[in-house]
Amino acid sequence: MDAVSMEAPFSGVVLVSRGDETLLAEASGYAHVAHRIENTVDTRFAIASGTKGFTALVVVGLVAEGRLKLETTAREVLGADLPLIDAAVTVEHLLTHTSGIGDYCDEEAEPPPNPLLATSADYLAALDGFPQRTPPGREFRYNNSAFVVLAVIAERIAGVPFADLVRTRVTEPAGMTDTAFLRSDALPARTATGYLEDGRTNVFSLPVVGHGDGGSYSSAPDFRKFWPALLDGRLVPREWVTRMLRPHADGYGLGFWLPRPGVVRLEGGDHGVTFRSTHEPASGLTATLISNDHRGGGPLLRRLDEFLTKA
Repeated sequence: MDAVSMEAPFSGVVLVSRGDETLLAEASGYAHVAHRIENTVDTRFAIASGTKGFTALVVVGLVAEGRLKLETTAREVLGADLPLIDAAVTVEHLLTHTSGIGDYCDEEAEPPPNPLLATSADYLAALDGFPQRTPPGREFRYNNSAFVVLAVIAERIAGVPFADLVRTRVTEPAGMTDTAFLRSDALPARTATGYLEDGRTNVFSLPVVGHGDGGSYSSAPDFRKFWPALLDGRLVPREWVTRMLRPHADGYGLGFWLPRPGVVRLEGGDHGVTFRSTHEPASGLTATLISNDHRGGGPLLRRLDEFLTKA
């Protein structure tokens, strides 16, 4: 890690463990540059699309309870909202990035940031007006809107705000005490601010509060807790864990990346945010990297992948 960081300075945390054994726990850089507050191993960071795994677990939990089906269409729950979503789009299409719906945050098009998003109503308004791009089920196309729609569906089925669903169904059962949806303009102590290439903070580049597609905050130690909780069936029944971690489309399960056989991953990237947590169930090996600046730790991510491949 030291050698790689000399090539490309890194601000963030790397935590590698095998079961209860810590193999590497290192923090570098600043959580807040102006106040010279250094990152520590338990600093909280934004995890961007890492949140999608939480969304998938909330939705699949409702499916496991019989309150929703993978075959349920979005239209059945949305009613007249978001009329441009094809009537055939199902919950499973949304979970597997095969819905073909228009994306309010199309990463290929690099739309201007819209930070004035804080409530479900804000997000619903932001999703409106984007036409269907491809027929449902035709192709895998990474889609942020799909996971906001999933969060809206979960809220309406459960009658509970989405952030509360994540807390009660995912983070609390997993013991993830550092994980929550925080306001980007009012970050509490022990939470890292993200930094852009020109040194500005990312506060005007991210939504005020995250939603189903991203924006929660967490720490590397919390993901050491997350993976065992998932695999032990504490978040959804084990038979559903198996289904979620089975490839459905283009190396993707239901809300989780499956980069190679026997390995599962959550990852996310945004302005001043890089997150990746990779787990190998057979060995209990977990590697989590979180960064709060524009450089993102690319060389370290590659080195961690090499380590996981050889371990």
